[in-house]
Amino acid sequence: MSDKNTKTIELPSVTTVRDLAKKVNSSPIQVIKVLMANGVMANINQQIDFDTAAVVAAELGFEAAMEVIEVKEEQVGEVPLWRRMIEQEDPSQLVNRAPVVTILGHVDHGKTTLLDAIRHTNVAGGESGGITQHIGAYQVEHKKKRITFLDTPGHAAFTAMRARGAQGADIVILVVAANDGVMPQTREAIAHARAARVPIIVALNKIDLPDANPDFTKQQLADAGLVSDEWDGDTIIVPVSAKKNTGIEDLLEAIQIVADNISILANPNGTVMGTVIEASVDKNRGVIATLLVQNGTLRSGDAIAVGMAYGKIRAMFDYKGKPIESAEPSTPVQVLGLNDVPDAGDIFQVCASEREARAIVNDRKMKADAAKTTKTMTTLEDLFSKVQSGEMGELRLILKADVQGSLDPIIKALNDIDQSEIKINVLYKEAGNVTENDVLLATASSAIILGFNVHADASSKNLAEKEGVSIRTYDIIYRLVEDVEKALKGMLAPEKKETVIGKADVLQTFKISKVGTIAGCRVTSGEIRRNASVRVMRNGTELFTGELASLKHEKDNEKEVREGFECGLRVRGFNDFEIGDTVIAFIVEEVQR
Repeated sequence: MSDKNTKTIELPSVTTVRDLAKKVNSSPIQVIKVLMANGVMANINQQIDFDTAAVVAAELGFEAAMEVIEVKEEQVGEVPLWRRMIEQEDPSQLVNRAPVVTILGHVDHGKTTLLDAIRHTNVAGGESGGITQHIGAYQVEHKKKRITFLDTPGHAAFTAMRARGAQGADIVILVVAANDGVMPQTREAIAHARAARVPIIVALNKIDLPDANPDFTKQQLADAGLVSDEWDGDTIIVPVSAKKNTGIEDLLEAIQIVADNISILANPNGTVMGTVIEASVDKNRGVIATLLVQNGTLRSGDAIAVGMAYGKIRAMFDYKGKPIESAEPSTPVQVLGLNDVPDAGDIFQVCASEREARAIVNDRKMKADAAKTTKTMTTLEDLFSKVQSGEMGELRLILKADVQGSLDPIIKALNDIDQSEIKINVLYKEAGNVTENDVLLATASSAIILGFNVHADASSKNLAEKEGVSIRTYDIIYRLVEDVEKALKGMLAPEKKETVIGKADVLQTFKISKVGTIAGCRVTSGEIRRNASVRVMRNGTELFTGELASLKHEKDNEKEVREGFECGLRVRGFNDFEIGDTVIAFIVEEVQR
């Protein structure tokens, strides 16, 4: 079709067959036929991504463009799938739903005690029957309005959900002990909540203790960017004592105030979607999953696809263990009937049939298996490309340094970089080595971890490799800053990556005049290659790094010697071998940063 006859339409990142048909002025049946011709089996309510929808639109005479959603700067960030779906709902059908609240904070500042205080205060206030079982979430009522609490305190769980595209909470309660003040974990929690673009209410706990110092703690919070509304800031700080049940009503009132000022909407009659809070296997009842309904109405008997699990809801219970037939938005429910245990943070959706749900999950598993072989590390250059293409509004960094005194000059140097086109957003900065929490935050926020004079332990490195997070460490500040500056300009040179290919133990040494020392070795893993670089180690300490001058097996020169075989090798520029030394062979490759 000629260009002058092609019409341009805007499509969201995810749409349904029904909505696509309306956009292209065609019938859903015609759209389904085009999809089938392109190898995609879909029904009228099936969700399809932008690329698939664009192909269909092109075949029906339309040119598709990605729909641009204007948001305020403070709302820039990853938008969870269920929120994007709500944006596609009929605005006239949207109604206010109960706010969903999660509690974060330092490990000993009273998060669980506060949750218990809120729950038991509400029970004493008239909730009949009490709590018969723990399902990971519950609801309370304040002034005839419901509030849903996620009973899974901890920013690691909160961020793990975000890493899977979920954002279960609308509001974060940050618990800070008035006698302890802002601790490192408190700062981490603030960083996680800010990265999720979720409003923060501070519960200033333990105010009843004799060593409590609320004013000093408020000053610490202000230094961390949470200025009290009493000091003309925009953060509500509520003094409470979880153990003595004081201030709980004020905290519930603060939640309602914040909820009334932000858009917490859903369509009870729309597409049914939500998030997995937790899941487990019961030897008598099978898989039990706690789901938070975030749009639409979930009903007993519905077929659902949940991450890598599927099934038909055989029974559904509310947070008190009472059997129910339906659940509207913001309602936590426990369901039976899934074939496997989903992960916390997985998105669930209702399907037309169990067969369709099974097909969706099988397709996800195939894509996941393929992704395992193709998943690459998110690099500085990748982030620059995403920023340039509009996928991200900023370059997000997590900074770790050996001491606090190193962080200040790094931050100052980063602030001096020209940010007229692309903004640098330091999500979190802290003294100390790279931890798994840093990797989780980077995963959920598409950020790069930059370290100065620090290292990452094995578990953090393994998690980073699994999640595709880049950890870059430096020992010179200007090189760190220079790399960020080059990334902003799209000029970052390739990074050199070292890959170990083999190890060998030194069994004997032979000194040959005019030649040097030959190490008689046995290859214990991998292979030793003639063209590889080598590192000589003794008792875990590096002695020398250089190149092989020769490699022999028996009397023959070899290009490589594999595991289990013996060899003689000479390292150019090194003659101090001792029995028991280890020779590590490695290659260096260039990869884009």
